[in-house]
Amino acid sequence: MARTRRYKKVEKNIALTIFNQIGRFFKFTKNGIAKFWKLGSRKLTIMVVPHSQSKVLNFQTNFFAIISGFIIVLGIAGAFFYFNKKTVSSHTEISRLSNENRETLASLDELRAENNNLLQVAKRFESSFNQTIAPLGINKKTNTKNGSGSDLSSLFNVRELSSGTLKETSDIQQLTSFLESAIQPIEQISKMLQSQGSLFADIPSVHPLKGGIGHISAPFGQMEHPLTGQWYIHKGMDFSTWRSGDPIIATANGKVVTVSFDHGFGNYVIIQHKHGFYTRYAHLQKVKVVNGASVSQGDVIGFVGNTGISTGPHLHYEVHIGSDVVDPAKYINVITK
Repeated sequence: MARTRRYKKVEKNIALTIFNQIGRFFKFTKNGIAKFWKLGSRKLTIMVVPHSQSKVLNFQTNFFAIISGFIIVLGIAGAFFYFNKKTVSSHTEISRLSNENRETLASLDELRAENNNLLQVAKRFESSFNQTIAPLGINKKTNTKNGSGSDLSSLFNVRELSSGTLKETSDIQQLTSFLESAIQPIEQISKMLQSQGSLFADIPSVHPLKGGIGHISAPFGQMEHPLTGQWYIHKGMDFSTWRSGDPIIATANGKVVTVSFDHGFGNYVIIQHKHGFYTRYAHLQKVKVVNGASVSQGDVIGFVGNTGISTGPHLHYEVHIGSDVVDPAKYINVITK
């Protein structure tokens, strides 16, 4: 019981001490505020004494007004410097954006010029393309996407009639529409070329010297024999490079049916092709194929020589259809192997 009273007494003393300290703190704070207020409310007189005989001006104020005015002046000055800095930064950014805008406009003008050149080239391409596919019987598909036809003529007519400049996007859309419509005819041409390519590979349609080198030293037909001086029918074409050893190629796919030597032709090769074609290659220096071998168009079968009755290194080349000898020039095209 006594211990309980002692605890209560101690708690009471602690509580009294805390309350006393709080009371002193509030009292100290109150006194400080009162002294500060009294000091700030103290009257001050500011006198302005002119150098002339004018009346002296008196201004009454206090510390609070002076401090408030000083703070306001600092605030105004700070705001002035802040917004001035922001203004300078804004002017710099505006100048940068103006330069970028000028560069963008210059690029846009260049793009418009290139776009116009592209459309002019496309117009010429369309004309050539239509002329190309017309003999082939290929109809160009009309693309009605976005409500516009694929024919570029409508685009150019509009450009000529318009007093202003059409948007580049509209031009590109028209051009894209035309190119899309051209895909199908080009695919058809590709298929035709692929099918025709196999046909050309089966007939003697390339130059018999690799790379198309040399010149024609004697054409097909009537001519004077260089050794006897008599007129005769030259049944082939002579190709010369003024040297021996240049490669000779098969002018079409086929099968080697003869590899032999003849007093007149020297070393020669005969190849049988499809559709009744035969080709003969004579005066070879060296033969690279054997009898019965299958060859493809462009394969090297031998080398230019001067064997047999010959006045110099050359290739004597013949084309036969069945039992008839024909002019090889009618079948040799611009393709070189």
